[in-house]
Amino acid sequence: MISLKDKIALVTGASSGIGAAIARAFAAAGAKLILTARRQERLQQLATELRDNFNTETLLLTFDVRERTAVTSELSNLPLAWQSVDILVNNAGLSRGLSKLHEGSIDDWEEMIDANVKGLLYVTRTIVPGMVARGQGHVVNIGSIAGRAAYPGGNVYCASKAAVRTISEGLKQDLLGTPVRVTDIEPGLVETEFSIVRFHGDEQRANKVYENLTPLTADDVADVVLFVVTRPPHVNISELLLVPTDQATATLVYRHQP
Repeated sequence: MISLKDKIALVTGASSGIGAAIARAFAAAGAKLILTARRQERLQQLATELRDNFNTETLLLTFDVRERTAVTSELSNLPLAWQSVDILVNNAGLSRGLSKLHEGSIDDWEEMIDANVKGLLYVTRTIVPGMVARGQGHVVNIGSIAGRAAYPGGNVYCASKAAVRTISEGLKQDLLGTPVRVTDIEPGLVETEFSIVRFHGDEQRANKVYENLTPLTADDVADVVLFVVTRPPHVNISELLLVPTDQATATLVYRHQP
């Protein structure tokens, strides 16, 4: 088992939800954290919490992973003490809308593709060369059950998460012969801000996604991420699907009688 004590972990999309939960789990394990997100105030609140609870050292970076120049600038110019990133968690991403393809919003499509696919690529391309040069590292991509099969209205979001799955597989192949590990984590229903973002702030519609079932929590996903990054160096968990007991596929769920 690998200890995270004093390891440097970079978590994108760390200001809320799964990203914030991963940051807490890593902090409790003794890691130093580079936390990135668009919302500086949320990041600062999290950093204060981690310092107070775990005495965690943090470096906060405010940028949008969709902005290639910002990603390259921020991550290529890390302070010397923070340059040796041991773990990269590509968590930043989102879903927008649930429309039929021929009725969908092109702006929504571009936001999902830019964040879920291109943003992940920009960050990975900037960080992984250093891992290869140092002979250690682990890339964890937060995918989705949606990457395994399309569902009605999910067209572009499912395609973006299928891309994450394929990119993860290809990255592992490209890194063969190096000690750098790659994992794709594919959660099912997780109750976070995800559905509120998908439905552009419509909380009533978002709440119906989790109605009469017990979804995963962000902490459940963080627990799995912590597990995969602490396996012995010769163990690579390439892909891991986790769903609530009330879920079998992206669309097949059991809803309890109210």
